[in-house]
Amino acid sequence: MNTKDILYHLRTERGLSQDELAAKIFVTRQAVSRWETGETTPNVETLKLLSAFFNVSINTLLGSPRQLICMPLEDPITSKEPDGSFNEDYCMWCYADGTFKYTTKEQLIDFCVTHMATESWPAEQVRAHMEAIVPTLKHWKK
Repeated sequence: MNTKDILYHLRTERGLSQDELAAKIFVTRQAVSRWETGETTPNVETLKLLSAFFNVSINTLLGSPRQLICMPLEDPITSKEPDGSFNEDYCMWCYADGTFKYTTKEQLIDFCVTHMATESWPAEQVRAHMEAIVPTLKHWKK
């Protein structure tokens, strides 16, 4: 989806007019209209406001949710900083409120195995997958 479509969808999903959205993020109705027609794209500061207002990441607003090595990083599972802003480098299970949840790779792998294993993806396969993936993630490369 393009930014214009995403903004239109988020706005209408919340039952807002262009005027109402414009007032909430301190722009003109014409600016919102130009974004939704694809004539222009919001600037960086406005993207930050839209991200906070709609509670979605900037990457989502731009039409490209972040893809991590271990999983697609969609907004509902994206970690957040203490101020509520998205940290698009990690999921909420690895990092939340400014801190990493696990002190060792093994703790993280054990958590993943427990929560990801299914009948079709047995624990041994999950463990092997995570043992290959986790060391390649930014935090664990140290």
